[in-house]
Amino acid sequence: MAEAAKDSVDLQADSVILRLILVSGKTHEFSFSQLASAADVIQRVFEQWPSEWEADKVESASMLKLIYHGRFLHGSVTLHALQLTPGKITVMHLVTRENLPEPNSSETLTKRKNGNCCRCVLS
Repeated sequence: MAEAAKDSVDLQADSVILRLILVSGKTHEFSFSQLASAADVIQRVFEQWPSEWEADKVESASMLKLIYHGRFLHGSVTLHALQLTPGKITVMHLVTRENLPEPNSSETLTKRKNGNCCRCVLS
């Protein structure tokens, strides 16, 4: 583990350690309370943006999204609710989205009604 990453991780017994991976492949580890929500994680990462990620910095925390097990995490879900093991490293992806799709846009509803998304064809 890099020295900078060690400095950012507070190794408390009840802490959850997140290794966040950017699309660029850069990683950094952070330590959070089990009670922290996805929104808390995003806000803290934005406020304590690692210097080695400077080229990937975004203008606001609202442009960041966490992905865990292939799913975007809603802001209110806690690390405890995800049943993450304290003291162990959990890997999540951190992605930037400039233009987030509306959750109930007509395009999304049309894709759901047609049984496919993203122009996928079911065989």
